[in-house]
Amino acid sequence: MKVTFLGHACFLFEEAGTSILTDPYLSGNPQASARPGEVNPSYILVSHAHGDHLGDAVDLSKRTGATIVSTAEVARACQEKGAKTHGMHIGGKKQFDFGYVRITPAFHGSGVAGGHACGFIFRLGEKTAYFAGDTGVFGDMELLSRLESIDLALLPIGDNYTMGPDDAVVAASLLKPKVAVPMHYSTWPLIKADPVEWKRKVESEVPGTEVMVVGPGQSIEI
Repeated sequence: MKVTFLGHACFLFEEAGTSILTDPYLSGNPQASARPGEVNPSYILVSHAHGDHLGDAVDLSKRTGATIVSTAEVARACQEKGAKTHGMHIGGKKQFDFGYVRITPAFHGSGVAGGHACGFIFRLGEKTAYFAGDTGVFGDMELLSRLESIDLALLPIGDNYTMGPDDAVVAASLLKPKVAVPMHYSTWPLIKADPVEWKRKVESEVPGTEVMVVGPGQSIEI
Protein backbone atom coordinates (compact mmCIF):
# COMPACT_ATOMS: atom_id res chain seq x y z
CA MET A 1 0.00 0.00 0.00
CA LYS A 2 1.39 3.37 -1.05
CA VAL A 3 0.67 6.25 1.34
CA THR A 4 1.27 9.88 0.34
CA PHE A 5 1.01 12.75 2.81
CA LEU A 6 -0.65 15.80 1.26
CA GLY A 7 -0.51 18.00 4.38
CA HIS A 8 -2.27 18.46 7.76
CA ALA A 9 -4.49 15.33 8.00
CA CYS A 10 -4.82 14.60 4.28
CA PHE A 11 -3.34 11.30 3.09
CA LEU A 12 -3.77 9.41 -0.17
CA PHE A 13 -3.73 5.61 0.07
CA GLU A 14 -3.27 3.65 -3.16
CA GLU A 15 -3.42 -0.08 -3.81
CA ALA A 16 -4.55 -2.22 -6.76
CA GLY A 17 -6.36 0.57 -8.59
CA THR A 18 -8.22 1.93 -5.55
CA SER A 19 -7.34 5.25 -3.92
CA ILE A 20 -8.63 6.47 -0.57
CA LEU A 21 -8.25 10.11 0.48
CA THR A 22 -8.62 11.27 4.08
CA ASP A 23 -9.80 14.70 5.23
CA PRO A 24 -9.01 16.52 1.96
CA TYR A 25 -8.11 19.98 3.21
CA LEU A 26 -6.15 21.21 0.18
CA SER A 27 -7.53 24.63 -0.79
CA GLY A 28 -6.17 27.18 1.67
CA ASN A 29 -3.91 24.66 3.40
CA PRO A 30 -0.41 26.16 3.85
CA GLN A 31 1.05 22.63 3.96
CA ALA A 32 -0.80 21.28 0.92
CA SER A 33 1.43 19.48 -1.57
CA ALA A 34 -1.31 19.05 -4.19
CA ARG A 35 -4.20 21.03 -5.59
CA PRO A 36 -7.73 19.59 -5.55
CA GLY A 37 -7.68 19.08 -9.32
CA GLU A 38 -4.58 16.90 -9.04
CA VAL A 39 -6.15 14.10 -6.98
CA ASN A 40 -8.73 11.60 -8.20
CA PRO A 41 -9.78 9.39 -5.29
CA SER A 42 -12.13 6.44 -5.41
CA TYR A 43 -13.30 7.10 -1.84
CA ILE A 44 -12.99 10.01 0.58
CA LEU A 45 -13.03 9.43 4.34
CA VAL A 46 -14.17 12.52 6.24
CA SER A 47 -13.67 12.44 10.01
CA HIS A 48 -15.72 15.55 10.73
CA ALA A 49 -16.98 18.73 9.11
CA HIS A 50 -14.55 21.36 10.38
CA GLY A 51 -13.11 23.26 7.44
CA ASP A 52 -9.59 21.88 7.83
CA HIS A 53 -10.93 18.32 7.47
CA LEU A 54 -14.04 18.41 5.28
CA GLY A 55 -12.04 20.73 3.05
CA ASP A 56 -12.59 20.03 -0.65
CA ALA A 57 -14.48 16.75 -0.14
CA VAL A 58 -17.77 17.82 -1.71
CA ASP A 59 -16.18 19.35 -4.81
CA LEU A 60 -13.89 16.34 -5.22
CA SER A 61 -16.82 13.95 -4.99
CA LYS A 62 -18.83 15.93 -7.53
CA ARG A 63 -15.88 16.06 -9.94
CA THR A 64 -14.63 12.48 -9.64
CA GLY A 65 -17.68 10.53 -8.47
CA ALA A 66 -15.80 9.46 -5.34
CA THR A 67 -17.94 8.26 -2.44
CA ILE A 68 -17.61 10.26 0.78
CA VAL A 69 -17.73 7.95 3.81
CA SER A 70 -18.46 9.59 7.14
CA THR A 71 -20.85 9.58 10.07
CA ALA A 72 -24.49 9.85 9.08
CA GLU A 73 -24.95 13.55 9.84
CA VAL A 74 -21.79 14.65 8.03
CA ALA A 75 -22.59 12.37 5.08
CA ARG A 76 -26.10 13.81 4.87
CA ALA A 77 -24.77 17.38 4.88
CA CYS A 78 -22.41 16.48 2.02
CA GLN A 79 -25.16 14.70 0.09
CA GLU A 80 -27.37 17.76 0.32
CA LYS A 81 -24.61 19.68 -1.49
CA GLY A 82 -24.56 17.15 -4.34
CA ALA A 83 -21.87 14.71 -3.21
CA LYS A 84 -22.06 10.94 -3.45
CA THR A 85 -21.99 9.61 0.11
CA HIS A 86 -22.24 6.58 2.34
CA GLY A 87 -23.27 7.30 5.92
CA MET A 88 -22.14 5.09 8.80
CA HIS A 89 -21.76 5.50 12.53
CA ILE A 90 -19.45 4.71 15.41
CA GLY A 91 -19.02 0.97 15.91
CA GLY A 92 -20.27 0.17 12.43
CA LYS A 93 -18.27 -1.79 9.87
CA LYS A 94 -19.02 -2.02 6.14
CA GLN A 95 -17.56 -4.04 3.29
CA PHE A 96 -16.66 -2.07 0.17
CA ASP A 97 -15.17 -3.26 -3.10
CA PHE A 98 -11.63 -2.62 -1.80
CA GLY A 99 -12.02 -4.08 1.69
CA TYR A 100 -13.84 -2.67 4.70
CA VAL A 101 -14.23 0.47 6.79
CA ARG A 102 -14.85 0.54 10.53
CA ILE A 103 -15.97 3.79 12.18
CA THR A 104 -14.18 4.50 15.46
CA PRO A 105 -14.79 7.07 18.19
CA ALA A 106 -13.01 10.41 18.16
CA PHE A 107 -13.37 12.88 20.99
CA HIS A 108 -13.84 16.16 19.13
CA GLY A 109 -16.58 18.36 17.69
CA SER A 110 -18.29 17.24 14.50
CA GLY A 111 -18.89 20.60 12.84
CA VAL A 112 -22.50 19.54 12.19
CA ALA A 113 -25.37 20.04 14.64
CA GLY A 114 -26.18 16.75 16.35
CA GLY A 115 -23.29 14.97 14.68
CA HIS A 116 -20.23 13.06 15.82
CA ALA A 117 -16.58 13.24 14.92
CA CYS A 118 -14.97 9.89 14.15
CA GLY A 119 -11.88 8.01 13.11
CA PHE A 120 -11.54 5.11 10.69
CA ILE A 121 -9.97 1.69 10.57
CA PHE A 122 -9.91 0.42 7.01
CA ARG A 123 -8.50 -2.52 5.11
CA LEU A 124 -6.95 -1.84 1.72
CA GLY A 125 -5.18 -4.67 -0.03
CA GLU A 126 -3.37 -6.67 2.62
CA LYS A 127 -2.91 -3.79 5.09
CA THR A 128 -5.02 -2.31 7.88
CA ALA A 129 -4.75 1.41 8.64
CA TYR A 130 -6.12 3.47 11.53
CA PHE A 131 -6.79 7.13 10.85
CA ALA A 132 -7.52 8.67 14.24
CA GLY A 133 -9.00 11.96 13.02
CA ASP A 134 -9.01 14.81 15.51
CA THR A 135 -9.12 13.27 18.96
CA GLY A 136 -7.66 13.14 22.41
CA VAL A 137 -6.25 9.88 23.68
CA PHE A 138 -8.90 7.53 25.08
CA GLY A 139 -8.67 4.20 26.86
CA ASP A 140 -10.67 2.27 24.28
CA MET A 141 -7.81 2.64 21.84
CA GLU A 142 -6.63 -0.52 23.57
CA LEU A 143 -9.92 -2.18 22.60
CA LEU A 144 -9.31 -1.16 18.98
CA SER A 145 -5.98 -3.01 19.11
CA ARG A 146 -7.87 -6.13 20.24
CA LEU A 147 -10.39 -5.81 17.42
CA GLU A 148 -7.84 -5.12 14.69
CA SER A 149 -4.18 -5.81 13.98
CA ILE A 150 -3.10 -2.33 12.92
CA ASP A 151 -0.31 -2.06 10.36
CA LEU A 152 -0.35 1.75 10.21
CA ALA A 153 -1.67 4.34 12.68
CA LEU A 154 -1.98 8.00 11.72
CA LEU A 155 -2.06 10.03 14.93
CA PRO A 156 -2.43 13.78 15.57
CA ILE A 157 0.32 15.30 17.72
CA GLY A 158 -0.32 19.05 17.41
CA ASP A 159 -2.01 19.60 20.81
CA ASN A 160 -4.50 22.43 21.54
CA TYR A 161 -7.28 20.95 19.33
CA THR A 162 -6.16 17.30 19.60
CA MET A 163 -3.85 15.20 21.71
CA GLY A 164 -0.31 16.48 21.93
CA PRO A 165 2.94 14.56 21.55
CA ASP A 166 3.03 12.99 25.02
CA ASP A 167 -0.59 11.84 24.87
CA ALA A 168 0.00 10.52 21.36
CA VAL A 169 2.83 8.34 22.73
CA VAL A 170 0.27 6.82 25.09
CA ALA A 171 -2.10 6.35 22.15
CA ALA A 172 0.60 4.46 20.27
CA SER A 173 1.19 2.24 23.31
CA LEU A 174 -2.52 1.37 23.42
CA LEU A 175 -2.91 0.77 19.68
CA LYS A 176 0.34 -1.16 19.15
CA PRO A 177 0.64 -0.42 15.41
CA LYS A 178 3.53 -1.76 13.40
CA VAL A 179 4.09 1.74 11.99
CA ALA A 180 2.93 5.12 13.32
CA VAL A 181 2.92 8.38 11.36
CA PRO A 182 2.33 11.79 13.01
CA MET A 183 -0.17 14.22 11.50
CA HIS A 184 -2.10 17.41 12.30
CA TYR A 185 0.91 19.38 13.51
CA SER A 186 2.80 22.56 12.51
CA THR A 187 0.23 23.63 9.93
CA TRP A 188 0.03 26.83 12.00
CA PRO A 189 2.16 28.06 14.92
CA LEU A 190 -0.59 27.14 17.43
CA ILE A 191 -0.14 23.42 16.71
CA LYS A 192 3.62 23.38 16.22
CA ALA A 193 5.22 20.10 17.31
CA ASP A 194 8.48 18.24 16.77
CA PRO A 195 7.83 14.96 14.93
CA VAL A 196 11.44 13.81 15.26
CA GLU A 197 11.28 14.08 19.05
CA TRP A 198 7.93 12.25 18.98
CA LYS A 199 9.52 9.48 16.94
CA ARG A 200 12.28 9.16 19.53
CA LYS A 201 9.81 8.88 22.40
CA VAL A 202 7.54 6.37 20.70
CA GLU A 203 10.36 4.12 19.58
CA SER A 204 11.92 4.19 23.05
CA GLU A 205 8.65 3.59 24.93
CA VAL A 206 6.55 1.44 22.57
CA PRO A 207 8.38 -1.75 21.58
CA GLY A 208 7.49 -3.04 18.14
CA THR A 209 6.29 0.29 16.73
CA GLU A 210 8.33 2.14 14.11
CA VAL A 211 7.61 5.82 13.53
CA MET A 212 7.92 7.19 10.02
CA VAL A 213 7.97 11.00 9.74
CA VAL A 214 6.52 11.91 6.35
CA GLY A 215 6.72 15.42 4.94
CA PRO A 216 4.04 16.91 2.66
CA GLY A 217 4.41 15.43 -0.80
CA GLN A 218 6.38 12.42 0.42
CA SER A 219 5.24 8.81 0.10
CA ILE A 220 5.93 5.61 2.00
CA GLU A 221 5.17 1.96 1.30
CA ILE A 222 3.51 -0.11 4.00
